[in-house]
Amino acid sequence: MNCHDAEILVSAYADGEIDFLRKFALERHLRGCADCRAKHEELVALRERVRKEAPFYAASPALKARISATIGAVEAAAPSPLRPAQRWRWVGGGALAGCAATVLAWVLGSAVLTWQASEDLANEAVATHVRATLNNHMVEVASSDQHTVKPWLSARLDYSPPVRDLAAEGFTLVGGRLDNLGKHRVATLVYRYRLHMIDVFVRPEPVPAAPPLTTVRGFNVVHANGSGMDWVAVSDVSPDVLAEFLQRLATSQ
Repeated sequence: MNCHDAEILVSAYADGEIDFLRKFALERHLRGCADCRAKHEELVALRERVRKEAPFYAASPALKARISATIGAVEAAAPSPLRPAQRWRWVGGGALAGCAATVLAWVLGSAVLTWQASEDLANEAVATHVRATLNNHMVEVASSDQHTVKPWLSARLDYSPPVRDLAAEGFTLVGGRLDNLGKHRVATLVYRYRLHMIDVFVRPEPVPAAPPLTTVRGFNVVHANGSGMDWVAVSDVSPDVLAEFLQRLATSQ
């Protein structure tokens, strides 16, 4: 294993989320590489700090409401109880009940898978943001000029991401970089708001639906759609400020 491979795995390793073989190879590499070992130790220290100081939340009310609404809709569509005179039709009733149960299981399964995909996206976005911060690799093209950042990104991707200047609203464009999100290479715009840094991942639609806002280990993750793109912002900026900023960014012309 080389340093590039280790850099990709060290975040998952710190969270205990890699398999035995890759764990063995990474630990062997860390024992012999002081730089990668230092990065791992920094990440572990940051994780412990976030774990101690950042609030943790249960499933969001929006998710609970969505599941409750789904169950209610399926129950409302189910057939009413049969009258005694109709009990001879128990075979048909059993079939309908079986269909309703199957539909309910499918709908709930889809909701869980969608929720899991959204959680995975949020976790990956936060991990990418933290890794870029720790590695001092926030920007590859450093410029506050949108006409410099946009061509740089477009030349290295198969799409052209919108790049907007919102400095007048307090969000200064710092630059951009290429990064990975959802197993795809994506444009990453970097903004500064007061003392906070914001990563904005921009990728073409369509992509799986995601909740508008979630929190992972003290970092807020906001999702929006607009201008034919999918937008995901990560920062420790307050949720309301981050959400308003991303919506403005996604819908500006």
